[in-house]
Amino acid sequence: MTTNRQRVFITGASSGLGAALARKYAEQGAVLGLVARRREMLQALVAELPHVADHQIYALDVNDHAALTQAATDFIAHAQGIDIVIANAGISRGTLTEYAEDLQVFEQVFATNVTATVATFSPFIATMQAQAAAGHTSCRLVGIGSVAGIRGLPGAGAYSASKSAVISYCESLRVELKKSGIKVVTIAPGYIDTPMTQVNDYAMPFLMPVEKFAEVATATIAAGCSYRVIPWQMGVVAKVLRLLPNWAYDFLFANAPRKARKL
Repeated sequence: MTTNRQRVFITGASSGLGAALARKYAEQGAVLGLVARRREMLQALVAELPHVADHQIYALDVNDHAALTQAATDFIAHAQGIDIVIANAGISRGTLTEYAEDLQVFEQVFATNVTATVATFSPFIATMQAQAAAGHTSCRLVGIGSVAGIRGLPGAGAYSASKSAVISYCESLRVELKKSGIKVVTIAPGYIDTPMTQVNDYAMPFLMPVEKFAEVATATIAAGCSYRVIPWQMGVVAKVLRLLPNWAYDFLFANAPRKARKL
C-alpha cells in the first residue's frame, strides 16, 4: 500500500453523511476505513467505490470501545498511517424529561454522540503526533456537531446537549493539540437530506443535498478550518441564535416543531 494517498477513517459510514463522505473521499483516491453496525450496508457501499480492495470495513457498534480501538489499530497497519479521522456516528431521538423512560434515551444519545467521539479519536492520536513530528501536515480529527447544538431545542434535549458537548469537546481538543501539528475540525451541519432528516414532518430551511454537503465538508477538512456550519445560510442563523437574549429565544421557540419520541 502506497502512502501518497489520503488515509481516511469514518464512523457511521453505512448511510447518510458518512456514506456521502466515503464516496467523496474514494472519488479523490483515498484509502478508507469504514465503521458501522450494519455489515451488509458497508459491503454494498464499498462495492460501489473505486479501488475496492484497498478499503477496510469494520462492522461494530461505536459504543464497543475495545472493538473500535482494534479497528483503529488494524486500519493504521493496513494503510501505513492515518490522515483523517471523522467521528460521524450519531443518533437523534426526541426526548422529554418528564418521562422517566427517556433517561435511558439520554444515556444512549450521549454515549453514541459524545463518548464514542472521544473513543474514535483516542487510538489515532499517537500515530498522528508521530507523523506530524516527521513533517506531515495532513492530520485531521473531525467532529460532527450540529446547528442543534447552538441553542437547546425543545423536545430534543438529549440531541441538542450532546451536539453542544461535541462542539465544546472538539474546541478543547483543538487547543490541546495545537502545538502537535494535528488540526481539529468541527463541522456543524444544518438540515442535510439524509435518512435522519427524512423522517421529520416539519419544514427544514436551507435543506442541502447530502452530496453537496460532502463536497463542502471535504474542502473544509482539507483547509483545516477550526469550525464551520454547513450550509452557510444556517451559519448565519446560528450566529443570530447565539445573540438572541433568552426571553426572545424562549418566545420564538416555545412552539417550535419537535422530533417525535420513540417508545
